[in-house]
Amino acid sequence: MKRALAIVTVTCLGLLGPATSLGQQTRAPQTPATQIADELGTLASDAMRGRGSGTVDELRAARYLARELRRIGISPLGDAGGYIQDVSGTFNFRGGPKPWHTRNVVGVLTGSDARLKDQVVLLTAHLDHLGVGTPVKGDSIYNGADDDASGCVAVLQLGRALAKGERPKRTVLFVFFGSEETGGQGDQYFLRHPPLPLDHIAANLEFEMIGRPDPAVQPGELWLTGYERSNLGPELARHGARLVADPHPAQKFFQRSDNFALAKRGIVAQTVSSYGLHPDYHQPSDDMAHVDLKHMEQAIASLVEPVAWLANSDFKPEWVAGKAP
Repeated sequence: MKRALAIVTVTCLGLLGPATSLGQQTRAPQTPATQIADELGTLASDAMRGRGSGTVDELRAARYLARELRRIGISPLGDAGGYIQDVSGTFNFRGGPKPWHTRNVVGVLTGSDARLKDQVVLLTAHLDHLGVGTPVKGDSIYNGADDDASGCVAVLQLGRALAKGERPKRTVLFVFFGSEETGGQGDQYFLRHPPLPLDHIAANLEFEMIGRPDPAVQPGELWLTGYERSNLGPELARHGARLVADPHPAQKFFQRSDNFALAKRGIVAQTVSSYGLHPDYHQPSDDMAHVDLKHMEQAIASLVEPVAWLANSDFKPEWVAGKAP
């Protein structure tokens, strides 16, 4: 049996703040640490059944992310005035073209600057994982806590930070892609049906597997796939991001996440990660028990100011000559 993560709400008198006029208790504001734990605990719970690509469990995760975007104050930009973009059509798989049902979640903070609001910073993660599969040590739920509930939480947290106070000058688009694990059907559909013009996207940062530190880099560091391919990583690092080059070039991670589909369309699109090739990759053991929440909190916090700078800057990332995919 998997160890279940229980989230207990304490309701004892005096622990949740002052009483209301009806004798009820108000909840103390959450900290980033508790927000991260709650969001990750929800997405990676056994109740989500591994968020299998194209399943009702993936839809459940999409609806949860949509609710969180609304709570944060990010406007919907999906279908019919909502957050969910229904994905349907024929997509290429390893066995050939086939029809496929899945969904993306899309939200937006419209830029405040008359000149810069047409430039878009795109923050993304994939919301699906492997679902329920072959049992390993009696556990058949592939929770996907690191892959990629951790990235989804990073996007939510960055959205929460950017939505506070004055609106960024550039427009910030938040997208959670469906069915990354089965070939990127969510990102393919997004490119076919973009909610904003693709040529307005100044940069895309995908967040993938930041749930543990990578021993191949220094403590507190994250790495950026294709770091040497553009000026985006070095410029973010210059503004305080603890980003370094991907220490695992043989793994070709630049080509293995949603960013690559966008990069092939000319968008400077790269992935932030700290995946250290741990043995729980694509296993039922990729669960909350194996996530380093302190690392996640520090990693996300280290990106808030650099991403806010990017969202308020007129800096336009570019591919290094000869390095575009």
